[in-house]
Amino acid sequence: MSETRLQSFCRSPVVWPLAGILLLVLVNLVHDRSTAFLQVTVTDGHLYGTLVDILNQGSRCMLVALGMTLVIAVSGVDLSVGSLMAVGAAVAAVLLAREAHSVALAMTAALAATALAGLASGLLVTWVRVQPIVATLILMVVGRGVAQLITDGNVIIIQRAGFEFLGNGYLLGLPFSTVLVVALYLGAQVVLRRSAAGLFIEAAGDNETASRFAGLAVGRVKCLAYMTSGLCAGLAGLLAASNIRAADTLRGGENMELDAIFAVVVGGTALTGGRFSLLGSLVGALLLQTLTVTMYNLGVPPAVAPVPKALLIIGVCLLQSEKSRRWLGGLWSARKAA
Repeated sequence: MSETRLQSFCRSPVVWPLAGILLLVLVNLVHDRSTAFLQVTVTDGHLYGTLVDILNQGSRCMLVALGMTLVIAVSGVDLSVGSLMAVGAAVAAVLLAREAHSVALAMTAALAATALAGLASGLLVTWVRVQPIVATLILMVVGRGVAQLITDGNVIIIQRAGFEFLGNGYLLGLPFSTVLVVALYLGAQVVLRRSAAGLFIEAAGDNETASRFAGLAVGRVKCLAYMTSGLCAGLAGLLAASNIRAADTLRGGENMELDAIFAVVVGGTALTGGRFSLLGSLVGALLLQTLTVTMYNLGVPPAVAPVPKALLIIGVCLLQSEKSRRWLGGLWSARKAA
């Protein structure tokens, strides 16, 4: 591989998160002294194994990261996604508690509620001119309270076969949640890269003033990004509730906003807005889930778990930095010259 191709390869936003995943896989293999971590078995036509569990459990963060990517791409941030996960689960659980309501109706109502909440954040940012971090922080606090109000602060058990399939079912041998994430990613790629939508998002995030002078409705673009983020958060909340067969509005979606932001940043999307990478965000979410599983495997106490997570994220972000790569390249050249 020529030096130019190598440099282009290293600049890819997906390379370093993938390198982090491979490193964690090696750590698990060395710790277990076997290949059990990589083993995948087939039972009744379904795939089982640690890798499958990582995909299944990481699907929620991947979903939230997809919406968060669009918000960050328009120079925003959404701190309310964890609370909106709780809201979506609460709305669905309350409706499903009544036999008269179908699963489709409950899911539609839940997604509509979170999408409208996302729109509210977008309007606060674009019309009222509230800073994105403040606007979504308001919804973060209010949303969790609304979710608690809907369920009266109780954990509501959900017993509907159709709803349980969402987080526990299988399709084509894979967990349905994984198939759903892949389908949404491919659909988003088609919409954003085969139409002007992706260009509008990048323009709005890169230079809002110039985009306005060019005739772009920046406010609408931002509102749609926040609505999409709310929709993705609501869907992730449904997956979480379906997986545990209950709506826990107190702990549901807890700290998900931080994981989603980490996944987006590690995936190569700049917090300043502009260019974005949906694939990088998905790989970043998988990196975080792989790290979580690795810490469980190594017996790291939950109280200490955020430390290695932060260290890994810092390491990947440094490797993505052009300045850091130049510095490391200079050290390598000096070593070769010596």
